[in-house]
Amino acid sequence: MNRRRIVLLGIGHTNASIVKRWAEEPAPDTDLVCVSKFPFATYSGMLPGTLAGQFTQQEMQIDLRPLARRASAELQLAEVTGLDTEQQLLLFADAEPMHFDVLSIGIGSQPAGCGAVQSETLVPIKPMQTFLQRLDQRLAPALDRSQDSFSVIVVGGGVAGVEIALCLHARLANLGLEDRVGIKIITGGDEIADGLRSRSIRLLRKLLARRGIAVQTNSRVVDVVDQTVLTENGNSLPADCVVWATGATGPPLLSELGLPTDQRGFLQIRSTLQTTADLPIFAVGDSGTMTESPSPKAGVYAVRQAPILWKNLLATLKQQPLTEFAPQTDFLKILNTGQGQALLEYKWLSVHASWCMRLKTSIDKRFITPYQL
Repeated sequence: MNRRRIVLLGIGHTNASIVKRWAEEPAPDTDLVCVSKFPFATYSGMLPGTLAGQFTQQEMQIDLRPLARRASAELQLAEVTGLDTEQQLLLFADAEPMHFDVLSIGIGSQPAGCGAVQSETLVPIKPMQTFLQRLDQRLAPALDRSQDSFSVIVVGGGVAGVEIALCLHARLANLGLEDRVGIKIITGGDEIADGLRSRSIRLLRKLLARRGIAVQTNSRVVDVVDQTVLTENGNSLPADCVVWATGATGPPLLSELGLPTDQRGFLQIRSTLQTTADLPIFAVGDSGTMTESPSPKAGVYAVRQAPILWKNLLATLKQQPLTEFAPQTDFLKILNTGQGQALLEYKWLSVHASWCMRLKTSIDKRFITPYQL
């Protein structure tokens, strides 16, 4: 009767670190429960490389069953529908409510604007666990060469959209299909890769042109009807496949939990990662936005939140003061451009080379390997 329960909803970068740490030093008289819709987690940093054929799907995935087993944690594969904040209950579609003493929410984000689009042509990049399978299903006529020409439009010209377009081109090149499949990036912004320095953008522009990937700016996509992409300025473009890779917004579930959210649907959190609802509930990774100093939605912040979350989960159980998380102002950015190269940007440095890809692979492997042992 005196046992407590910590529940991790979503096993992304931050919550996965808690499971690994728990295997080494579990809290006394406390149970750890992992809740996920999928039996494995996908490491976002390796998704473009897997798309380009540089890694296998197993290399970018974390199998949650053995991970939970090593930590003597319970793994519940179920769909969460809501939250009873008064009784501290997590509600499920097909399971009994689950009580928690402390809850950490880390279910990531989804591409903005795709929720309202209903078309078989559409392939959103989230959920990542099924992205490659859904994409290959849509690309089937091109992959089996049953269609002479095939057009792919990537909606979203941010870093994610550019990386997906380049690595998709590499995937097609490996199959000898790059001349039969046209790829085009459409963005509502004035330029691609917002947030990168001008030199990095120029390098990406040249690379896209060299690979035959077209770019159309100032064209916000408002809908996809059948095999036609419609833009806000009234243009329509034919497309056999539409990859939706726009900026991040909160998944619908976050708005159904009865907790404060920001304008993009993310949970509002304090610098301690605790939600502003003054409950023993934390939100990490993309799921939470610090109201005082919001950071970009990037995996590096989720990874660096893990030690703070660990301290604060235990401190909450002990009713002790919480530790604050101080997000860094700048970080190393490496974009996989396919074909064994990557673009690296850090402070004033911007370079595109093979050694950048080797460095990225080393960093990614160093992160994910401990979860796969």
